[in-house]
Amino acid sequence: MSLGKRKKILGKVVLLLATLGLFVVYIYPFILVVINSFKSRAEVMRNPMALPESFGFDNFISAFNTMNFPTAFLNSLVISTASLVILVIFPAMLAYFLARWNWKINRIIFLVLVLSMMVPFQVVMLPLVIIYGSFFGVLDSQATLIFAYLGFGVAQSTFLCHGFIKGIPKELEEAAAVDGASKIRVFFQVVFPMLKPITSTVAILNILWIWNDYLLPSLVLTSPGNRTIPLSTFAFFGRFTTEFGVAMAALLLAVLPIIIFYLFLQKHIIKGIVQGAIK
Repeated sequence: MSLGKRKKILGKVVLLLATLGLFVVYIYPFILVVINSFKSRAEVMRNPMALPESFGFDNFISAFNTMNFPTAFLNSLVISTASLVILVIFPAMLAYFLARWNWKINRIIFLVLVLSMMVPFQVVMLPLVIIYGSFFGVLDSQATLIFAYLGFGVAQSTFLCHGFIKGIPKELEEAAAVDGASKIRVFFQVVFPMLKPITSTVAILNILWIWNDYLLPSLVLTSPGNRTIPLSTFAFFGRFTTEFGVAMAALLLAVLPIIIFYLFLQKHIIKGIVQGAIK
């Protein structure tokens, strides 16, 4: 075997070991959550890394009842679904308008959107609460939270769709226009179906953010009946004591739906991001 071939094989082995090492680092916390979700508080405190003495679903039943899981799940589902539909359709329409109409104002709008992605949420956190709470009095409303998600998510979604739309041949739209299709019809019947890869990417990125978000709902939603799943899981973390086993079970219940959703669409995420970035 030649020296060059040995180096190539060694490089592949090193890359494989590094990949396995990173996989273990990333998956280990999730494994700990799964293991400790079956333990009592005493078992967790004694040795959080050991396997449970017995496997039971008491922690899951307690978490399900304490966090009022059906109501919290329904709240999260309504907020996430409504926000996702808005963040899939409206940014795609805005990106189409910015990409196809070569106006100076469009370039300025796109630049402002890109710059807004660099502003941390913590900068506008207090003004958001003051304006929507003291001035308008519209806090503790799911509609307000959905509107806030539109404002904070439109820039990234538009940016991704904009790059993808620029790679779609204009001749397809011109042919549809010759046949008498309006601009709206051209978008929804010609352009939007071709955005499937980037639409999947936008959907995954936004649903992961919205479903798991704690900070923004904690500022907007104040009544127990409006709490989402992340807000409900906070009930297990007290000031002086924490039911670690039940809390781990609650966290597992919280992330399970989004993991299932991700597994169905994960093949599109890399493809969509890459194509949207290079076009």
